[in-house]
Amino acid sequence: MLDEEERSIEEGLLKLKNQNDDSDCRITACVILSTVVAVCGTFSFGVALGYTSGAEIGMVEELSLSISEFSAFGSLATLGAAIGALFSGKMAIIIGRKGTMWVSDILCITGWLSIAFAKDVMWLNIGRISSGIGFGLISYVVPVYIAEVTPKHVRGTFTFSNQLLQNSGLALVYFCGNFINWRMLAIFGALPCVIQAIGLSFVPESPRWLAKVGTEKELENSLLRLRGRDADISREASEIQVMTKMVENDSKSSFCDLFQRKYRYTLVVGVGLMLIQQFSGSSAVISYASIIFRKAGFSVAIGTTMLGLFMIPKTMIGVILVDKWGRRPLLLTSASGMSITCMLLGVAFTLQKMQLLPELTPILTFICIMLYIATYAVGLGGLPWVIMSEIFPINIKVTAGSLVTLASFSSSSIVTYAFNFLFEWSTQGTFFIFGAISGAALLFIWFFVPETKGLSLEEIQASLIHQPDQINQT
Repeated sequence: MLDEEERSIEEGLLKLKNQNDDSDCRITACVILSTVVAVCGTFSFGVALGYTSGAEIGMVEELSLSISEFSAFGSLATLGAAIGALFSGKMAIIIGRKGTMWVSDILCITGWLSIAFAKDVMWLNIGRISSGIGFGLISYVVPVYIAEVTPKHVRGTFTFSNQLLQNSGLALVYFCGNFINWRMLAIFGALPCVIQAIGLSFVPESPRWLAKVGTEKELENSLLRLRGRDADISREASEIQVMTKMVENDSKSSFCDLFQRKYRYTLVVGVGLMLIQQFSGSSAVISYASIIFRKAGFSVAIGTTMLGLFMIPKTMIGVILVDKWGRRPLLLTSASGMSITCMLLGVAFTLQKMQLLPELTPILTFICIMLYIATYAVGLGGLPWVIMSEIFPINIKVTAGSLVTLASFSSSSIVTYAFNFLFEWSTQGTFFIFGAISGAALLFIWFFVPETKGLSLEEIQASLIHQPDQINQT
């Protein structure tokens, strides 16, 4: 009976797909505004990721922090984000995408102000955890919201702008951290959240969420605002309602339901990409770039300033290519580049340890860090979140999104905390480990990650229905 229902729904989606697509291919001012407002919180997240690099010297000297205390402070943001991830999906479905972003803004603003006015380690850590919880909510709900409001032919580009704004926040820290006090940097981190909290009053709620909670009239109004008052939204509204009907019987799915065979494939893809993203060393390199430069003997001021200048242009490459090349080619290119640059970093520090070609290590380290972050940004930096927002059907987006976000931030917290100790143990060994994991990522992407370019969210779900059976037969 279920197979017959799925087949009938697939046939319905095919008919809808063959209808005129003009109305849901329009990029309106409302779509642009909604995306800009959503990614403001991501800018603040970018500031937080690079904050330890820009604030390290001033914070350690003023508050007399030990290596252990500073490492703990650096990891608490991602630990807090892991906590936020536990509630992100449920909150997004109960109070909506906009409501979740409002809650996140409150937590982030409170956290940044706590850091800015901290007098001791306790208030630093409280602020870091508070903002981290907010970032855990943002990291799930922002790509989901953008994917649900944008037309399918530009969904990847708009969702990837999430990564662009994150890198803009990083650029601010890398560029300004050399001459702005760490307390003022914390104030800058809070400002985008204030802007987002205000801007959310002027953008519509996600039409997919409105279909989920059963407010058909509000669904139509949301689509009219997003596609234009004169647009014919009947096809897109019908498509959303058809897919919502398909999964409404499972709308109360529990955490255990995630591990049913029909969801196994998408769960492996979502969690796998997040683990690869973090254990390939990205959070450690971004958070502690200044420490790596110092260890290699390269000027920290020059290195971080150049990273700041380089951060936004290299992310634009991913924004431009994501809906032209597709997800898989960019992910494969990204993993290859990260593996090669990590191996070269391992070689550079090996030469330094052997006291061979001492003049080579600083410049090779600088070049490899730049290339590592560039290749990370065009693929593994943002695309796991894009794919996560696309592949899960709405009935399990709550629990699956929470689990995937939890996997990302818990692994990031481990890497961020452990990096300084690993770096003390073996500088070259640390990067050889990261390089090996990035190399293994190539196999995972090649065999498991689907291409979703140019498909609507409903078409993606229809294509993935029988994917587990196809994998089991190979």
